[in-house]
Amino acid sequence: MTHAAHVDTGAVPADGTRESSPLTLSRTMVVTGFVLIVLSYMVNAMDRQVFPPLLPDIRAEYGFSLEQGGLLATNFTLGMALAGLPAGYLLDRFRRKTVLLASIVLYSLGTMATPLAVGFADMTLYRVVSGFGEGMQSAAIFAAMGAYFAHRRGLAFGVIGLGYSVGVFIAPLIGVRLMTMHGTWHSPFYLFGTAGLLIAAASLFLVRTGLTERSVAKAVATGTHESMPASAYNRNSLALAVHAVVSGVAIYGFLGLYPTYLISSLHYSAEQAALAMSFLGFGGMLAVLGGWLGDRVNQRSLLVVSLLAVSAISVCVYETQVGVGVQCVFSFLMGAFGLGFVYPNTNSAMQRAVRPSQIGRASGLFVTSYYGPAAFSGLLFAALVDSFGWSGAGLLQVTLLPLVGVAALLFVRPAEFNNAVR
Repeated sequence: MTHAAHVDTGAVPADGTRESSPLTLSRTMVVTGFVLIVLSYMVNAMDRQVFPPLLPDIRAEYGFSLEQGGLLATNFTLGMALAGLPAGYLLDRFRRKTVLLASIVLYSLGTMATPLAVGFADMTLYRVVSGFGEGMQSAAIFAAMGAYFAHRRGLAFGVIGLGYSVGVFIAPLIGVRLMTMHGTWHSPFYLFGTAGLLIAAASLFLVRTGLTERSVAKAVATGTHESMPASAYNRNSLALAVHAVVSGVAIYGFLGLYPTYLISSLHYSAEQAALAMSFLGFGGMLAVLGGWLGDRVNQRSLLVVSLLAVSAISVCVYETQVGVGVQCVFSFLMGAFGLGFVYPNTNSAMQRAVRPSQIGRASGLFVTSYYGPAAFSGLLFAALVDSFGWSGAGLLQVTLLPLVGVAALLFVRPAEFNNAVR
């Protein structure tokens, strides 16, 4: 089989590129490119999740308050949200590979700049820049893979989510280990940033445009979509966006201050907190199962059950005083439902809520709605802790808030998705 696909990252308009590019890739090139994309998303997760377990030491060095620390732990999602809609616009007009490579370089440089901060203001800037790159990458990855694996979109997103969860699993362990070895929290940021740049260099040559530039109009062939709303911002996509907002605030509020809760309230050591945090990623590895189920069952029902599970697990986390072993079980379950089921199925459902030609905008809408309000979830959680304690804050933000997402999902009509049989 010939490999006509060549490496070309020029900013050529997407429509012309995809419609005139009937490139056939060998299985080896598809697998190689897909693995590199998954690895790049794993590093994305490592860059995000190395910060929370190191936050107590960062706060001690800079003298940040709990509110400042909580904001820094989650404000990278503000950058992701700012990137969402512009990335969706660019992805519908330019090569996805170009956006993908540029985004990896951007968030890697932002990660490496974080230890260079002299105070709260510039560290905030570096975190937001890193998040902007991560948001662009998320939109590019899910738009490209959503088109290439249109009929197995949920499963593909689950595998990508698996890569993310591996990053969540190993980042706290590696980060705390390196901090202990070198006596500074700086080294993990340099290591993970360098890893991102190396993956970007490899992707330049090994991720082929035949994988990233599949025409979405030709990828989904389940019948006519003329009966679907003409706008990408329709009843289904907007209801799912509300659900994404709620899910992002609840889940990222939990992620951002979970290690701080374990250390300050349950008096765990930094190593024990990092271990419990890593089990979030371990549970998130069930994203393959979550995505697979999303291709086969009613996605709205699956999301409702997952949100109810997140609420129930939150009660266990914040209302019980348990040892590290049981806390790791709770963390695993939170990762399984929050990262493994809610995340990939919300993402794929939003793409299914629009016409195939609009998945770039759907991907951007997901990134903006999921990560935008989440930027302030850590600050909100810290403020709630000051007013109501850890138990009350957990009840309000991680137990009750997902129920609002359940209410929003009741307005979703899966029969109107673009993969529904007509």
